[in-house]
Amino acid sequence: MNLTVSGHHVDLTPAIRSYVKSKIERVARHFDHVIDVNVILSVQKLRQKAEVTVRVRGKDIYVESDDEDLYAAIDLLVDKLDRQIIKYKDRVQAHPHDALKHQEGGDQDQG
Repeated sequence: MNLTVSGHHVDLTPAIRSYVKSKIERVARHFDHVIDVNVILSVQKLRQKAEVTVRVRGKDIYVESDDEDLYAAIDLLVDKLDRQIIKYKDRVQAHPHDALKHQEGGDQDQG
């Protein structure tokens, strides 16, 4: 998993980088097929914004969140991302079963 953390009008301290890395690793526990993760942290007036794009096989998952506190924005971001990854994983795991059912159903109709 490649992790890229960048900042827009934000000084990225080692503490922020390690915080983001530790939180994103939580996603890797749920899903092994994460190829690339790009995190962008930015400040817009009084709002701290965190965005992430996660590249998995066949899809890019984009999530964003904002808060007055950067760490809170990162926490919200990871919670949203976690839900999206679990939803994607469930969809991917359910897909072969659906395809198999349709294939079996089609064979029965022809016979």
